[in-house]
Amino acid sequence: MRRVIVDSAIYRDGRRTDGPADLSDALEEARATGDAFLWVGLHEPSGAEFDHVASEFALHPLAVEDALKAHQRPKLEVYDDSLFVVLKPIVYEPASDRVSSGELMVFMGDSFVVTVRHGEGAPLAEVRRRLEADPEVLKHGPTAVLYAVSDAIVDHYLDVAGELQVDLEELEADVFAPSGGNPANTAERIYTAKRQVLEFRRASGPLAGPMARLTAGAVPFVNERSQPFFRDVNDHLLRSNDQVEGLDRLLSDVLSAHLAQMGVRQNDDMRKISAWAAMAAVPTMVAGIYGMNFEHMPELRWVGSYPAVIVVMTGIVVALYRVFKRRGWM
Repeated sequence: MRRVIVDSAIYRDGRRTDGPADLSDALEEARATGDAFLWVGLHEPSGAEFDHVASEFALHPLAVEDALKAHQRPKLEVYDDSLFVVLKPIVYEPASDRVSSGELMVFMGDSFVVTVRHGEGAPLAEVRRRLEADPEVLKHGPTAVLYAVSDAIVDHYLDVAGELQVDLEELEADVFAPSGGNPANTAERIYTAKRQVLEFRRASGPLAGPMARLTAGAVPFVNERSQPFFRDVNDHLLRSNDQVEGLDRLLSDVLSAHLAQMGVRQNDDMRKISAWAAMAAVPTMVAGIYGMNFEHMPELRWVGSYPAVIVVMTGIVVALYRVFKRRGWM
């Protein structure tokens, strides 16, 4: 258990205190005074390891199953003895311009909060340090932990949305550049960007429902006076969702513009090919006629026949070239 427990502490009146190493004794001590709570942080526990924690805190089996599978949508569920919240932090990787998501489960109950982290995206260590530096917030108990964790994750959504916006502006510049770049590579980059936006939407979109419930209040195990704080988180989440929706629409427009440009370039290429083929057809036709093996063929005995034919073919080709050039086909 020491391997998966990242941190465990009792907080009394907003300040960290040393408590028993045994979870059962620590929880009993936190409940004894009524003004303290136990915060246990876990990282990717196995089923056997988490069973011990679940039994100590009387967590609901369905919530425990969800916490172990770690493939959940953001949600909020209320059980008899605890509140279960699923959050999906996201991380932007500058080296690959990729967005990856993790999962963070929060169990809240009578004088305890248990956080279960999957992946590397959840900023729990920083959240804990920030809360410990602000006892006035931490003294509100487990609700303060839920607020601080959700606030940190949603604020990071805005940062990632800004990074994606920069990538999209660069992609737009490449698509509308005069050279047009490599069409195949550009299409691949657009589809990759849409995949990143989709990953973002899977994390931020479903969180709107749980945040709306926390904003409305009357959620068990959540301090009623915390509504203004969750309202602030919800405002940031709505802004983040608006940004990601705008990115998705803009990517669709960029893809349509790219496909339209490819069509225009193909039409230009076909016009040029057709123009050259038309000019090549004139000498081919004349040479074909004079290459036929007929015994009686007019003008064969003219001294100037060959130069005349060459001049005629050249004149026709030049005339066609000027016509195609004037129409923009060349």
